[in-house]
Amino acid sequence: MEFRYQDPYPIQKDDTVYKKLTSDYVKVEQLGDREILTIDPKGLELLAEEAMADVSFMLRSSHLESLRRIIDDPEATDNDRFVAYNLLQNAAVAAEGALPSCQDTGTAIVMGKKGENVYTGVDDGEYLSKGIYNTYQKRNLRYSQVVPLTMFEEKNSGSNLPAQIDIYAKKGDYYEFLFLTKGGGSANKTFLYQKTKSLLNEKSLEEFIKEKISDLGTAACPPYHLALVIGGTSAEANLATVKKASAKYYDNLPTEGNEAGQAFRDLEWEAKVQKICQESAIGAQFGGKYLTHDVRVIRLPRHAASCPVGMGVSCSADRNIKGKITREGIFLEQLEENPKRFLPDTPPHLEEAVEIDLNRPMSEILAELSKYPVKTRLKLNGTLIVARDIAHAKIKELLDAGQPMPEYFKNHPIYYAGPAKTPEGMASGSFGPTTAGRMDVYVDEFQSHGGSMIMLAKGNRTKDVTNACGKYGGFYLGSIGGPAAILAKDNILSVEVVDFPELGMEAVRKIEVKDFPAFIITDDKGNDFFADLAH
Repeated sequence: MEFRYQDPYPIQKDDTVYKKLTSDYVKVEQLGDREILTIDPKGLELLAEEAMADVSFMLRSSHLESLRRIIDDPEATDNDRFVAYNLLQNAAVAAEGALPSCQDTGTAIVMGKKGENVYTGVDDGEYLSKGIYNTYQKRNLRYSQVVPLTMFEEKNSGSNLPAQIDIYAKKGDYYEFLFLTKGGGSANKTFLYQKTKSLLNEKSLEEFIKEKISDLGTAACPPYHLALVIGGTSAEANLATVKKASAKYYDNLPTEGNEAGQAFRDLEWEAKVQKICQESAIGAQFGGKYLTHDVRVIRLPRHAASCPVGMGVSCSADRNIKGKITREGIFLEQLEENPKRFLPDTPPHLEEAVEIDLNRPMSEILAELSKYPVKTRLKLNGTLIVARDIAHAKIKELLDAGQPMPEYFKNHPIYYAGPAKTPEGMASGSFGPTTAGRMDVYVDEFQSHGGSMIMLAKGNRTKDVTNACGKYGGFYLGSIGGPAAILAKDNILSVEVVDFPELGMEAVRKIEVKDFPAFIITDDKGNDFFADLAH
């Protein structure tokens, strides 16, 4: 066979709408018979700073249109519509520029493709990192990165750095970028399965996908943009494709393969997987049709002895934005500045929620919750204690040392969360729930000491939590994953650090809430909404 080079990912067009940031920082210089696009490194810093700011507070119009379609779909459940409406309201609040759309303002990720005739004269990663640093310092974002000092000792970096920056070489005299801020919840729902040729038939692939969709759960804040990638020259190539596909970066790939091995979208399987997601009945967090907005299925070449399969999601905080630097200047993708236009004139009709007064003895709150079945919608009023991963580990250390469970863990429900910075003049920064499953290992022990009797977070949990709640009379309440800005604006009245202040965003806090939305997911009788749904 004759030599033939194939661009592995032949993106056929870019239909992105860009806005121009500036004509500064770029010039064209002659070098022999070549024209070189020379970029002042300050231009890289500017682009990264603006990209991280825009993507933290605004979303793509297409994403918001998809949320509105859920509200208008007569087949959507009340819970689907409730979540979609809340997410649209949240987008409208975030677009005001004070409260980011999600409290987990993510790991900053930059993918760049640098033309051979582009010159900066610096380590581009340094200047892109400086731009990212600027945004996280100036805006009400959260520092989520922890750095290791030893194998087991860590501390928050205090800047949200380091960022992940990957720069590739290409032909041409322009520089193109994809910026992402990837939260821990959706990042943790990226999976690699090392399969074989035996998967590559209609029946086996469909059964495999059904099983993995069932396992996916709701911890990463659906509705999702789901990416499924089959094949890959390596595991790393597969997962890199998953991430970019979930960000819609590969939407304009070809829709059929060729003998040179080009990547392509399989539209038939995209429709099949979307149908599987809808029929799962997991829905937009609390049952229904809309686990996913849409699906991308990409087929790649593979080694004959290997068939990597990757799956990942972009969550309801769909934070992806493109940028480019050309002879004409520095450009950034235009995100939606007016999400309010997607809101319906009237909210979707919902049954009235049950109001729960949290400012009562724990025994009385438990007795009140025990009257209602799983899936009951609640409005919470009163005091919550906020604690997540590191705080739970600290409290376990206390118990292991023979010390008592802190009274605040016994007297109040525990909200698994970690806030973004508080804007000036506001009671709270963006403050949505974090993934419940990470705290599952603590529940039985903590409840045996009278703590964690009511837990509030997002996503499904293990059987161990169901068993503990049945044994000790506890409850797990699900909060909507995603609308962190509107929770801060409308539902959180005050925030006070009560323990471990040195942990920054992971410190234990006491918050006062009003009409805080939640659902009963796991009850004191051993019932679990998600387990029941799976059956």
